[in-house]
Amino acid sequence: MVIMFRHLLLLIVSCLYGVSSSRVLELSDKFVEFSQDGVWLVKFYAPWCAHCRRLEPVWAHVAQALYNTPIRVAKADCTRFTSVATHFNIQVFPTIMFIQGSTRHIFHGERTKDEMVKFAMRMAQPSVQKLAETDSFGLLKDAHDLFFGYVGKHQGPLWDMYTILASKYQPHAWFYSMSHEMVKSDLNPKNESNIFVCNGEDIYYFEATPEIVHNKEALNVSLDRWINAERFGHFPKITSSNINHLMDTGKYIVIVVVAENKLSEITQTERDFKEMVEGIFWKRKNELRDKFQFGWMGSPDIANSIAMSELTVPHLLVLNSTTNHYHMPDDDPVLMTPEAVSIFLDQVHSQMAPTYGGNNWLIRINRAFFESRTTLINMWRGNPILTTLVFGLPLGFLSLIFYSICCADILDADEEEENPETHEKKD
Repeated sequence: MVIMFRHLLLLIVSCLYGVSSSRVLELSDKFVEFSQDGVWLVKFYAPWCAHCRRLEPVWAHVAQALYNTPIRVAKADCTRFTSVATHFNIQVFPTIMFIQGSTRHIFHGERTKDEMVKFAMRMAQPSVQKLAETDSFGLLKDAHDLFFGYVGKHQGPLWDMYTILASKYQPHAWFYSMSHEMVKSDLNPKNESNIFVCNGEDIYYFEATPEIVHNKEALNVSLDRWINAERFGHFPKITSSNINHLMDTGKYIVIVVVAENKLSEITQTERDFKEMVEGIFWKRKNELRDKFQFGWMGSPDIANSIAMSELTVPHLLVLNSTTNHYHMPDDDPVLMTPEAVSIFLDQVHSQMAPTYGGNNWLIRINRAFFESRTTLINMWRGNPILTTLVFGLPLGFLSLIFYSICCADILDADEEEENPETHEKKD
C-alpha cells in the first residue's frame, strides 16, 4: 500500500513539474508554491554553464541512488524560471540545495555521487540520531568510516552544546546519542557524560574538564574546534571546499599533491608516493595526529596557488594553518625515502625547515597576480577564440580611444604652430 502511494505521489509530482528520461525531476516555476512539501535535493543550473553540464551525468546517478528514499532529486533551469532562482537566492551555478520545509542547506562538498548522496541522507535525518538497540554500535562502525557519539543523559551543558554543534556540522558528519548500557562492551566512558569520535577502529574522547563544561563560551569554542579537527579522518582528500575548514584545525596540513585524470586515476609513481606518506602517518599515528593533519590533493591547482609556482607531481607541501606559511622539501619528493620524509616533518614541527609564503601585503599581491595569470592561461588553453574576444575587443577599443586622443592633440598642436607663420607672411 505504501509503495503504491509513493508511486502515485511521484506520478503527481511528475505531472506538476515535468520529468526527464532519468530519475531527475524537471522543476518549473510552480516549485515555489510546493517546495515546502516533502524532502528535496535540487540542482539549480544554467544551460550555458560548463560545470552544470559536467555535473549532469553524476546528478542522474544521484537520483538513481536516492530513488527508493523519501528524498526527491530534481533540477531547475534558472534561466527559464527566474522566479525560482530569486526565491531561493541562487547566486552561482550550479547550486545544490537540500530543502525540507523551511529548512535549506547548500551543499559545499566535492561533487561526486557518493558525497552528494551521503549529504542528502544526513540532512534527511535528525541532527542527532538516538540509538535504540544494544548491538547498534557495531552496526554503526560497519556503516560509517567516521561518526560522533554522545554517551549519557540528555541534559546538562555538554548535551546542549553537542546538539547545537551537531546541527552546525550535520552537512559534514554523522552524530548519534546512546546510553552507557548500549556501549558498555565497546567503549569505556570516563565520565557520566562523554563525547567521542569513532574514526575507523580508533576512538577518541573530547576532554571535557569541569572548568570547560561550566563555562559556556569556553565549551563552545573548544568543542567546536575539536569536532572540526576530528571530522576529516586520518587521510582525507583536500579540495577547495574543505581547505578553509582544515585551516581552522590549527595543525600543520601535510598535503600530498597528485594529478587525477578524468577517470580519477593517478600514475603508479604518484600512487607509490601517496601510499608512502600515508604509511608514515600510520606508523607514527599516536605521535603525529595531534600536530599534523595528513591529506592529499587530486589537482595541483590549489597547491600551485599556495606555492605561487607550477609544482611537479607528485609533490609534498606542508601548510602552517596558523601563519599561512608553507614548507617544501629541498629534495625531489619522488627520490625521498620514508626516513627522509619523517625527518622533514620533524624539522617542520621544530621550525627548522625552510619557510616560504606568509600573509603580508606583498605576498598577497604576488598571489593575486599569479592566480590572474593562471586563470588567463587556462582560459587560453581551453578556448583561445573566446579568450581573444573577451580580452581583445576591449583592448582594441581602448587602443582606438587612446590613439584618437593622442592624434587629436598632435593635430591641434600643428595648427597652432602654423597660424603665426601664416599671419607673418600676410603682414
